[in-house]
Amino acid sequence: MDLGLKGKNVLVTGGSRGIGLAVASLFAKEGANVAICARNADEVTKVVTSLAAKGVKSWGRSVDVADPAALKGWVEDAAAELGGIDTIVCNVSALAVGNSTETWENSFRVDMMHTVNSVAAALPYLERSKSASIVIVSSVSGFEIDFAAGSYGAFKAALIHYAKGLSNQLIGKGIRVNAVSPGNTYFEGGIWQTIERGSPDLFKTAMSLNPTARMGTPEEVASGVVFIASPVASRISGTNLIIDGALTKAV
Repeated sequence: MDLGLKGKNVLVTGGSRGIGLAVASLFAKEGANVAICARNADEVTKVVTSLAAKGVKSWGRSVDVADPAALKGWVEDAAAELGGIDTIVCNVSALAVGNSTETWENSFRVDMMHTVNSVAAALPYLERSKSASIVIVSSVSGFEIDFAAGSYGAFKAALIHYAKGLSNQLIGKGIRVNAVSPGNTYFEGGIWQTIERGSPDLFKTAMSLNPTARMGTPEEVASGVVFIASPVASRISGTNLIIDGALTKAV
């Protein structure tokens, strides 16, 4: 299926590894130009090079997404480098699981406000696109209670609500907005590998809850993100796409 992404301009926050890297790579494979940001400059450079090898424009910068000015500058410079913005994928998370003042503040600044600030900066460019879309990466922890209840789950829930509200506010301008909620997703250097090594009992419990007897992959999540962002999904806005292998039980 041709998703209609060739020549489109896509921004992905947290695009150097895990889900963000898989999303950026799949967009590039579909012919879209891609800009990424992440904290590690060397990783950003490596990914930008790999994306360019797919025959598309690629650009990136090391950015602390909790810094509103730096984030706005990245969005504006990415738009200049690529020639506009058709899609922005807000993917970064502080992964601040807990109930301390620090986890609440980190979740607010990174998960919530990085998304709000990214959207605000991208809106003037999205309004000029003929196929504009925003994808906000949330989590199954945002609508079911699990071990991440507290700051992480609460702000992931807020992101789903934010996406739904934006979809209603922006559809008149031709901008679609959707959330994507992955279940357990395992990759090298990811949170579940860290849990596997540091908290084996929690990892064993999480594995026992997965009906497929495995966790998901970043590529499986990326397939959903890229489809729902594409022009082919032109009638889909305001939804929360759950990619969890039937892990959750909420109706």
